[in-house]
Amino acid sequence: MGSVQIVTTILAAAITAVAVWLAVRAVMKMTAVIRLGQPAPERFGDKGARTKKMLVETAGHTRMLKWSVVGAAHWFVMVGFIVLSLLVLEAYFEVVSTGGGLPIIGHWTIFGLVTEWIGILGLAGILVLMAIRLRNRPSRAENRSRFTGSSMWQGYFVEWVVLLVLIFGFVIRGFKVATDHFEYPVWAAPLSHAIGSVLPNWEAGVSVAALIKICISMTWLIVISLNVTMGVAWHRFLAFPNIFFKRDPEKPAGSGLGPLRPMTSEGKPLDFEEADPEKDQFGVAQVEQFSWKGLLDFSICTECGRCQSQCPAWNTGKPLSPKLLVLSLRDHAYAKAPYLLAGGGKDLTGEEKATEAQLAHMDVLALAEADRPLIGTAEEGGVIDPDVLWSCTTCGACVEQCPVDIEHVDHIVDMRRYQVLIESSFPSEAGVMLRNLENKGNPWGAPQNTREDWTKGLGFEVPRVGEVDDFEYLFWVGCAGAFEDRAKKTTRAVATLLNEAGVSFAILGEGETCSGDPARRIGNEFVFQMLAQQNVETLNEAFEGREKSKRKIVATCPHCFNTLGNEYGQLGGEFEVVHHTQLLAHLVSAGKLTPVQPVDGGVTYHDPCYLGRHNRIFAAPREVLGDSIQGELTEMPRNSERSFCCGAGGARMWMEEKIGKRINVDRVEEAMATGAKTIAVGCPFCSTMLNDGVNGKGAGEQVEVVDVASVLLRSVKPEAPAGEPEVAPSAS
Repeated sequence: MGSVQIVTTILAAAITAVAVWLAVRAVMKMTAVIRLGQPAPERFGDKGARTKKMLVETAGHTRMLKWSVVGAAHWFVMVGFIVLSLLVLEAYFEVVSTGGGLPIIGHWTIFGLVTEWIGILGLAGILVLMAIRLRNRPSRAENRSRFTGSSMWQGYFVEWVVLLVLIFGFVIRGFKVATDHFEYPVWAAPLSHAIGSVLPNWEAGVSVAALIKICISMTWLIVISLNVTMGVAWHRFLAFPNIFFKRDPEKPAGSGLGPLRPMTSEGKPLDFEEADPEKDQFGVAQVEQFSWKGLLDFSICTECGRCQSQCPAWNTGKPLSPKLLVLSLRDHAYAKAPYLLAGGGKDLTGEEKATEAQLAHMDVLALAEADRPLIGTAEEGGVIDPDVLWSCTTCGACVEQCPVDIEHVDHIVDMRRYQVLIESSFPSEAGVMLRNLENKGNPWGAPQNTREDWTKGLGFEVPRVGEVDDFEYLFWVGCAGAFEDRAKKTTRAVATLLNEAGVSFAILGEGETCSGDPARRIGNEFVFQMLAQQNVETLNEAFEGREKSKRKIVATCPHCFNTLGNEYGQLGGEFEVVHHTQLLAHLVSAGKLTPVQPVDGGVTYHDPCYLGRHNRIFAAPREVLGDSIQGELTEMPRNSERSFCCGAGGARMWMEEKIGKRINVDRVEEAMATGAKTIAVGCPFCSTMLNDGVNGKGAGEQVEVVDVASVLLRSVKPEAPAGEPEVAPSAS
């Protein structure tokens, strides 16, 4: 060992020791913070499925590849980071000796070949990612960048470290070539040989380059260890557990889509009959009241901004960005952590847990952070502004796009639950809706005895449960389908088509009440459970004696469809629920409904969030429309899983949209730009919002918004007057 090697070895050992010590300390801190969260025992079930999903998502990059160029580039960088970590380890042998290398595998030609090409592709990948970040930098005036609000220096730092580590990996190999210490042939390591051909025959070059590579790598480790909230770096390690502990590993898309998590206290579902606000947690009022998985979610955010780029609120000038919300919660959690870890915190009655002696020795900055309300205006020092909290439509675009499975919607609704149930703090106009749900069983406050008025004048009898001995489907009409004039047309169209196809169905009539979706999404879990338990009891009675596969429900509202099919199981209601477009697609394919008259003027389809993104039903409505128009749909740029929200979800249907551009207008402009004369929908909320948007644009005479069922009815029974499917003649 020469003098150069002695120096490089000492320096490499020193910086590594510092980096490892800081990294261990950082991991212990992060672990302590995450463990402050509430229990989540359900996250530990089905370890086999969780392991499989983790491996598929990470190795296959299934979520990253939703954006193909970025996903492919990131895959090569990820593989490079994992595999080429061996070359960082090898650098410790190379600082000691010019001819040093990994024991055993370091001399295998296949090892040289694989690491060479991973290095080359990793270089290409990181250059692509760097170019994308520069092209989308927030400082560019023409951009509404997905990186707005991200810590750009952190992204640049990580990317430059990756680039330099890869470059110096090839420099080391080049010096080995130049000094005749390289064991791999040209065909296995062409770039290394090319670099070696221009480097001098400097024996110490290998050790010096290896030291530089180690210093770059350890500097990276030191920097991220001193910045435990640096998710853009820490996600390399935290992604694996976060994906493993996702809510539902069997789901094909975002784990946090579809049903909401039940309201819990100490990790157990809350029983409202026995719950006590002084003993049980009602929603989330303090950051430590999130589950430990929530705190892990906040810690892992990579600040990539995919969620932000897809969020309808952010894209229409609202203050909500899912990314910035998560980052605010992350920064608050880690700033408050010293206070919590020292024994501080408020109990459920608001009393301080720590003694005066403990408080006297606590970090003053942590104490100041602890005094901030979780929800509050800037003047109040709030972590999350109320306008941010109430801008969410729960459309799930953020969850769909997040590459590391953060469950934004669950966290937002948990905060809403506390605001509604304990603070009674929510947009005032939504109070009317909640009172109507409690007193009338529907958001509009319509009399219950008018639920069956839509059946009048159909020309055939609509059977009620209890009046017929048997039926194949229970037709869940829903509140909109029973009371809202435009939605009633859809209800009548579906009933007419089912009658035409000879499908045996029945309705609950006055026995039906609201599914509870708007109450649950706004955060009023109490009203949701009251309505849901009533409906579950009614439905169980209607299906008494039937096995689950024969307890079939067809619903026209995706919100009811999602609630009945995905959430009623939490309350003992197990049913097979289909959306009406699924049933109609089946009836057409089976030849029981035959479209005969093409619908002219061009048709575009708007995917409802709770049908498409939340429940992955994309094909059925398109099949029905394709058969009806006997041609191709004109798709909007944002469609299927990337469909843009209409603005009505998350109980926003009953709240004023006072900030920024109206979401429904943005969507209508996109639909109208296709040139289609018909905007087809599969949701009564979407119908209302898009109709209002079309009328607001003054285009009511040129563009029509109708349900998929109405489009099909016009094709099956062309004598039905346009826009009036409810007066279609009887099929008898």
